[in-house]
Amino acid sequence: MAEKKTKVTRKLVRAGGWNVARRLLKSIPGVGTAMVIGFVGYDIKRKGLTKGLVNSGLDAIPIIGTGKNLLEIITGDLIKDKPAETSKKLPIKEKDDEKH
Repeated sequence: MAEKKTKVTRKLVRAGGWNVARRLLKSIPGVGTAMVIGFVGYDIKRKGLTKGLVNSGLDAIPIIGTGKNLLEIITGDLIKDKPAETSKKLPIKEKDDEKH
């Protein structure tokens, strides 16, 4: 039981102050709805159009959004982010020091 408690504490610390504060503020009905509207673009950028809109829609509903945010503080995101794009830069050619 003590091991489970330390895992939850570790996850809360790892979540970071801003993430916890943002999720708790989203839980307050009036403030939460205003924050969700402000974060719609950010959610769409991170999760994609459909998943971002679903995530923001769930957050905007007062009771459901509160439950979802409290659960996400402990378990992490329920709706995962889209995979990060890999960089398509050309490799840098190394200079040959032997020629000079």
